[in-house]
Amino acid sequence: MTDGTISSPEGVISLATADDETAEVVTGTGGRPAIISDATTGHGTVPVQTRNERFTSVSVADFPEVTGQEVMWKLSPITKLSALIDGALDGGRYEFSVESEAAIDVAWVPRADSRIGLAGIPEDRASANAWSAFGEALAITLDGEEHQEVRIERAAFGPSARGAHTIIEAKPFSNAVVVLDNAGAALLAENVEIIVRDGAKLTVVTVQDFADDARYTATHFAHVGRDAQFKHVVVSLGGDVIRVNPAVTLAEPGADGEMFGVYFADSGQHLEQQVFLFHKAPNTRGRVNYKGALQGDGARTVWIGDVLIGPDASGTDSYEQNRNLVLTDGTRADSIPNLEIETGDIQGAGHASATGRFDDEQLFYLRSRGIPEELARRLVVRGFLAEIVQKIGYAPLEERLHAAIEAELAGEPRPVTGAVG
Repeated sequence: MTDGTISSPEGVISLATADDETAEVVTGTGGRPAIISDATTGHGTVPVQTRNERFTSVSVADFPEVTGQEVMWKLSPITKLSALIDGALDGGRYEFSVESEAAIDVAWVPRADSRIGLAGIPEDRASANAWSAFGEALAITLDGEEHQEVRIERAAFGPSARGAHTIIEAKPFSNAVVVLDNAGAALLAENVEIIVRDGAKLTVVTVQDFADDARYTATHFAHVGRDAQFKHVVVSLGGDVIRVNPAVTLAEPGADGEMFGVYFADSGQHLEQQVFLFHKAPNTRGRVNYKGALQGDGARTVWIGDVLIGPDASGTDSYEQNRNLVLTDGTRADSIPNLEIETGDIQGAGHASATGRFDDEQLFYLRSRGIPEELARRLVVRGFLAEIVQKIGYAPLEERLHAAIEAELAGEPRPVTGAVG
């Protein structure tokens, strides 16, 4: 065994392992140094011990081939996503429309923009592939203390494989809701960076209402500043394979992060969310709550919730939960909550997960009052998912989603994406 430091690129310290393999001291999502195996070879003897110690890189060439055995891919249909993981991606501009009563700064910016890379760095090959491919980023900049709402409709990605990058920046003390409304045909890998400056209040909603054959994988990185409030909402309804992985870092004292999700999987659909909430600074608050419903043969959902309370995060208040409602036979819901605590000085932390069928008592109560069984079931599902929908804070979208849920339950087409009020 070699003992000591060997030559390495600037900013990376390479160490020798017992088998003379290289490991690197890198910076994970939360900025904590860690020793992990060399991701370019895919082998090594030092396992990742903490969630934010995963290897990160903006270059797809730095990641090994995906086999399906990796912790971030073992529950994903990698064959269906192979074009986004390994293929060439078109990183050019796409068409979009902006709906807002306020004057919102929405513009294409070059890769050299100083905000790129501030919120996070890819942890998996698909995310890195999108990062390597994009030519310009779509930047949404929010300023001013008056409340603003903006909806970005993106329905023209097309069937060809694409890579995209989006920046959302909330300036200090700004107050806004941003809706990324995704629809139409798509074969898309995307990174979304969200920068919430000190004292800002920002809600970001990402709606996946794609065409039935669409395949989409996205990583959302968020960096939340001092005394800032951030709410992130994932809504997944349409598409063949939808994989949205939000990673939120509560980076400064007093930061508040809420992460919500609602999803409805039909026959053959795969809807996946891998959530990471990192309490990095002291006196932060975090809440994670995802709810989903499944119906039809082959309907599949995956939810992995990782919460990490770092060694400097004294006074943390955190809780995460996932609930899934199974409506028919032939479905599968994977729900895996994980909680890591690296300090004993916290206000509280916990997690919960449950997957089950209808509550027989609720159904009995409704039927005993003359409500037909089919309608009673729809009311139960509507009430189950409404808790999340009502937290969006953008009334036109909430109305559309209630209608979409009704359509899903009735087996009817969902409302047109553009119809938000």
